[in-house]
Amino acid sequence: MNPSPLDRDDLRQRVQKALNVFLAGQLPLMDAISEELSPLTDALTELIAGGKRLRPAFCYWGFRGAGGEDGESVVVAAAALELLQACALIHDDVMDGSDTRRGLPAVHRRFASLHRSESWVGDPESFGVGAAVLLGDLCLAWSDEMLAGSGLPVDRLKSGHRVYDVMRTELMGGQYLDLLEQARGGGSVERALRVARFKSAKYTIEKPLHLGAVLGGGGQDVLDGYSGYGLPLGEAFQLRDDVLGVFGDPAVTGKPAGDDLREGKRTALVAMALEQADGGQVAVVRRHLGDPHLSADGVAALRQVIEDTGARDRVERLIETLMDDALTALRAAPVDGQAREVLQELAVAATARTV
Repeated sequence: MNPSPLDRDDLRQRVQKALNVFLAGQLPLMDAISEELSPLTDALTELIAGGKRLRPAFCYWGFRGAGGEDGESVVVAAAALELLQACALIHDDVMDGSDTRRGLPAVHRRFASLHRSESWVGDPESFGVGAAVLLGDLCLAWSDEMLAGSGLPVDRLKSGHRVYDVMRTELMGGQYLDLLEQARGGGSVERALRVARFKSAKYTIEKPLHLGAVLGGGGQDVLDGYSGYGLPLGEAFQLRDDVLGVFGDPAVTGKPAGDDLREGKRTALVAMALEQADGGQVAVVRRHLGDPHLSADGVAALRQVIEDTGARDRVERLIETLMDDALTALRAAPVDGQAREVLQELAVAATARTV
């Protein structure tokens, strides 16, 4: 007998198995091109061995809540979102100049190190960026291939692909808006929350739910219910991510302390701090935010500004409000009772997390 579908660890294991099987199926083609492609597949294998698996979970339970029955086909379809996530992470780390991801060197750093270790000609950093862009592109292509080959009915997959197309467009649009905010030096809280909505909220929760719903045959009433739940929860998820990017424990997050500050991310947390900052506090932010060599003292100074302006407390209150809005919408949504229970648990996991 299979473990209870309420067991999220079981679903994570099934998602990992689906990813392992899919990647194993790609290896002969990669080897046929050249054995020198093995560093690409090795890097991807290590990257997708970790993660919270939230997007597959929301997709799977969106499917179940719409009346779909458990089966390996829907697990494979949901697992395809992890390859899309891998694409987003690899490219995001390039854009942010991040050194680590999930406690390991970021992909572009990994390939720069390979270049150095082999004493190849040219610039190691440029080689690393190029390899990371290509691996991210490969993940994007493979995510589509994995979804299409999941074994779900063709008519459901056709409807699902329309959702998936919008999801990917919103993600790329949100990524550009994020780049734009960094280039402009940040702006209003409203603009920062707009980035959070399109870069994270829709992509992490609402659209995976919608994908699962249409794959499961759900109607517009189910999609509307999932939006009422998924959008505020997705924004709360990103706000928690913003807090962890500044105050998270590196031993848990797998990223250096204050890494978002070092990368100069113009999050809602930073925007809220600047709204209330006095002249001296603004000067501290301008001096330290985005300094790639930011010291522990610089991180501490920026954290102090965020605390003293009340920005951290304001974000925590907003997370609570958004969480309440999401759970209220979930209670009214026309979804299966078991799915409702799990989605409530997932809401807590998405917002009351340390990683």
